[in-house]
Amino acid sequence: MKKDHELPLAIQASVITVSSTRTRETDTSGQKIADLLKEAAIPVSTYSIISDDIEQIRRALLDALRTSNCVIINGGTGLTPDDCTIEAVAPLLDKKLDGFGEIFRAKSMAEVGTAAILSRALAGISGGKAIFCIPGSTPAVTLAMRDLILPELRHILTHAQKRP
Repeated sequence: MKKDHELPLAIQASVITVSSTRTRETDTSGQKIADLLKEAAIPVSTYSIISDDIEQIRRALLDALRTSNCVIINGGTGLTPDDCTIEAVAPLLDKKLDGFGEIFRAKSMAEVGTAAILSRALAGISGGKAIFCIPGSTPAVTLAMRDLILPELRHILTHAQKRP
């Protein structure tokens, strides 16, 4: 249905893992996101791992937006004192996609039960580009990518880049 009005635009993605403990060798979630993007024929221009720090997250996001129209950030979306991804990203969004977090949590219920309420998954648009903030567990990134991000990414970008 929606495919008839999606633009044939080029999608370029960036992956950012927010973690104070992961390395390239242990970041199974960031690698899973990159692998799923590649399987969907979406090139990954940048992949980085940064600490749970608002300024570092913002700097990495702004750098990624220079080369990508889709940035997927995993980690730092929970409730611990060092989780600050949402606080870093939310003020930079022109528009929030509230349905993303709502549907992600609803779908997460099947996997983690009521613990799904601990997720503060967020998505939005900044300068016509899509930004997704998802939990850092590998099952969570797989769910978000497979069920929400990949099926709707071109649709989201088509609307985000429309000019009046």
